[in-house]
Amino acid sequence: MPPTSFSEPVWQRPAQASFHTPLEHGEESDVAIVGAGILGLSTGLHAARYGLSVRIVEAKGLGEGASGLNGGQVIPGLKYDPDKLLELFGEARGEALVGFAASTADKVFGLIRDEKLDVPYCRNGWIHAAHTGTALRAAESRDRQWRARGADAVLLDAAEIARLTGAKTYLGGWLDRRAGTIDPLSFTLELARIASAAGVRIAGNTRARALRSEAGLWRLTTEAGMELRAKSLVVATNAYTDALIPGLAETIVPLHSFQIATARLSPDRLETILPGGHAVSDSRRILVYYRRGPDGRLVLGGRGRMAPPRSPKDWLHLERAMLRLYPALSGVPIEKRWFGRVAMTPDHLPHVHEPQPRLLAVVGCQGRGVGLMTALGERIAAYLAGGDPKSIPFPLTPVRPIPLHGFRQIGVAAASTWYRMLDAFER
Repeated sequence: MPPTSFSEPVWQRPAQASFHTPLEHGEESDVAIVGAGILGLSTGLHAARYGLSVRIVEAKGLGEGASGLNGGQVIPGLKYDPDKLLELFGEARGEALVGFAASTADKVFGLIRDEKLDVPYCRNGWIHAAHTGTALRAAESRDRQWRARGADAVLLDAAEIARLTGAKTYLGGWLDRRAGTIDPLSFTLELARIASAAGVRIAGNTRARALRSEAGLWRLTTEAGMELRAKSLVVATNAYTDALIPGLAETIVPLHSFQIATARLSPDRLETILPGGHAVSDSRRILVYYRRGPDGRLVLGGRGRMAPPRSPKDWLHLERAMLRLYPALSGVPIEKRWFGRVAMTPDHLPHVHEPQPRLLAVVGCQGRGVGLMTALGERIAAYLAGGDPKSIPFPLTPVRPIPLHGFRQIGVAAASTWYRMLDAFER
């Protein structure tokens, strides 16, 4: 494991009661969930409100995975825009997916509002910043497609994006006002609080080791030898997926997302750096994303090395990206460095698998996990309660491992190096 100073995010862990309920041998529940991240907690919360008994087991502590380590950008939509989704999935399924994708940010901010969650947030929108003419034309297409469906969005020219971001390097971009930012660690822990209040039992530091189907029940065994029996089982481990379901880990390529946070910026600097509090992602092949963080800091992230970091030098590419955007920040200390794991699928879409009846698994957030997993958890709970596969917007597919999976990971690392070089020279 890396030193603690390389694994602590800028997000604050609020002081609150523990939601840990130790697992007892032979427990039974309607639903068992492996993973207490945003997907597992959202699924558990909504399943409990459908009247189902729910037990969640989590290998680590709450918020120690990607759900508490991400950048807190809440972005609706998927990797693909509406027209492409219709092409890929047909009219009926495609329109259902478009409608679901449009709703994901609303689900997050609606939960915060309706449940009175103690979660710092800002809903001023997300900017997709275009650094080339090709990217700007793609933004124009995205704007046309989403605004035709009523999205609150607008194209930005070079002057407008410079004013909203404070960066002078972009040709223009697209502002989606449905989006925003949250403190992801607070959100995850608040989800745990309201799920626990709804009756969900959560066992932290309880790693699932094996599962099997027997006599109409799923039997889950932990590393400590405890057994949990449930009518339905959901594996919500995403980029931290292991061998619990054979072949599932080989359907994704796990990547590391590295992040940095500056020291608190002075008021004069805050007037020119993201003055409206927008979230931003750029259009580079190896993109960077950034936002304001707690106490007026700049938080910036992007893809890092495939292996865990070994020294602060492993974050230097992010510091260089920050200075490319904001040269005036030269000399401002970087006070926090951290990283988390994300999952990439070959088709850049989330995958929902049901390899056996009443066994579900979800992988592949593609960088939009906060909104996507919050909304998808509600749909999975509806499926568990009612049995209608139409409750889930994505098709239920078999587990299909990536051919030559180990070589695919090597290829991704090599491609990342190549793309980073292209980005460095591209203007």
